[in-house]
Amino acid sequence: MTEDEQYEQGMRVRREVLGDAHVDRALADATDFTAPWQEFITRHAWGGVWTRDGLDRRTRSAITLSVLTALGRENEIAMHVRAALRHGLSQEEIAEVLIHTAVYAGVPAANAAFAVAQRVFAEDTAS
Repeated sequence: MTEDEQYEQGMRVRREVLGDAHVDRALADATDFTAPWQEFITRHAWGGVWTRDGLDRRTRSAITLSVLTALGRENEIAMHVRAALRHGLSQEEIAEVLIHTAVYAGVPAANAAFAVAQRVFAEDTAS
């Protein structure tokens, strides 16, 4: 696969996982400084990792939520809660991922992730 094909495949998956509105916003907000970063994550994270065989998107979403929670990356959690819902995880399954993560990564990290997820669920209900 060429680099262009990997980028195109990455952009397709990125849009499917995160939604067009999010990706359009990220690309529109890119500057000369951040544009290479947008290209890198599209090509390597979305086109290189999320397109691999071996795990379905539901599983990748659950893993991503767990890792983001463990690392305390609250700025990324809401985006990936939405992605998990898009991939068919229920609110109950997302709660189970966060509870499971709490045992290995700590209650404060999971508590923060629960707060973020609850805000996402409330936003989805209000829309």
